[in-house]
Amino acid sequence: ARVLSCSTQLSKQMACAGGGSCYGDVYENWSEVLSDINPYAFAFVGTGLAIGLSVLGAAWGIFITGSSLLGAAVRAPRITSKNLISVIFCEAVAIYGVIVSIILQSKIEHNEPAVIRAKPDVVNTIAMNAGYSMFWAGICCGIGNLACGVCVGICGSGCALADAQNGALFVKILVIEIFASALGIFAIIVAIIMSTTASFKVE
Repeated sequence: ARVLSCSTQLSKQMACAGGGSCYGDVYENWSEVLSDINPYAFAFVGTGLAIGLSVLGAAWGIFITGSSLLGAAVRAPRITSKNLISVIFCEAVAIYGVIVSIILQSKIEHNEPAVIRAKPDVVNTIAMNAGYSMFWAGICCGIGNLACGVCVGICGSGCALADAQNGALFVKILVIEIFASALGIFAIIVAIIMSTTASFKVE
């Protein structure tokens, strides 16, 4: 199927020079489109998504739990200090993303020109494997932490409202919130495992 047209002669030549088979002014399939995208682009996008989506999840969770906490504190000021733990749980989600993005960033390396000239096919294959691994590791971490942040925020909101009504409920709901926070840990564990073998360096 013809999935992507090259807009100009220049862009067509640049695209076809990337290693894919671009016949005339179109790509023949999606594998050719993806093979012409620089693997380093996938790696950097994955790294950015890991931290970006994690921070988004943390901010969303703090927004949800913080607004409920402030509202409930008007009726019961005593809940303010101990319910700050819900905000800390949300902030931890962003820290998970920072950890994974630092790990991914440390794996982005460039090969020496002599190695690229001597083993172009090997360099390209290894780079594509590393780029795709880091991209999906970033997606896994980012989306997992986004969901975790929202989940912790909603649980924290309920915890603040319940605590304002009945102080005996705080510890019981906090246990649920701890389990919600653990979801983000699952995401970073899988992301780290996915990126373990990712390496751009060719010996």
